[in-house]
Amino acid sequence: MGRRDTGKLILGGNGMGRAISITPRLLIFQRFRRGALREQALWAYIFLSGSLLGLLVFWVFPIVAAFGLSFVKWSLLSPPKWAGISNFRRLLNDPYFWNALKNTFYYVAGVMPGIAISLFLAVLLNQGLKFTTFYRTIYYLPTITMWVAIALVWKWLYSPQYGLVNWVLSLFGIHGPAWLSDPKWAMPAQIFVSWWKGAGYNMVIFLAGLQGIPQIYYEAAAIDGANWWQRFRHITLPLLTPTIYFVVVMTFIGSFGVFAQIYIMTEGGPGQATT
Repeated sequence: MGRRDTGKLILGGNGMGRAISITPRLLIFQRFRRGALREQALWAYIFLSGSLLGLLVFWVFPIVAAFGLSFVKWSLLSPPKWAGISNFRRLLNDPYFWNALKNTFYYVAGVMPGIAISLFLAVLLNQGLKFTTFYRTIYYLPTITMWVAIALVWKWLYSPQYGLVNWVLSLFGIHGPAWLSDPKWAMPAQIFVSWWKGAGYNMVIFLAGLQGIPQIYYEAAAIDGANWWQRFRHITLPLLTPTIYFVVVMTFIGSFGVFAQIYIMTEGGPGQATT
């Protein structure tokens, strides 16, 4: 038998017993454990310090500095002078600002439907077709290609006289427009290029999400007689919601930062159509 009494463990047997104090051992263990945890935390902060320093220098500081500079007038050749909200007032009264804002939201809204193309490609490649790896590589190549190269290639493809796009349309009896010099078509042409470049990256993300869905759900649905649309609607889409949310957010954020594509292909023109 045994009992605990004021930090001592009494062990007995055949009428004999001995007392062993466990309190010092517990204290030593607890102190050692706390010391080990403190050492782990110290090393964690040491390894994180580089990333935190980079975050402060290249993200936090520029944002704070830009916000502070928005309240001053500074020509770089003279000391900054306090301007209050006059810079914001001038910005809100500038018609070019509102045109740029309109074009920005037009571009962002146009890019978002391209996510459906990526999802379609991912679902198609997830069916176990032949040469899946080859097609996945081909679709992903535009993602790792620089925007400068892509913009130059598509600028040639959109050429009214020698471009491949208008040549293909002419095979069907369609006279293609001057894609990049027509204010009506310049922005849709830019949006299509963004679809083409972003499809591969989003497709890979969707493929990862699709492969994480247990096949037992589809097998059970097939036994119940569900067709492909019912399986897609009631199984794939609900279980793929977190992935879809991630892709939508990342595409939305990335669309606001586009510059090289617009600048190389149209330089903000024609007129102010893509500014």
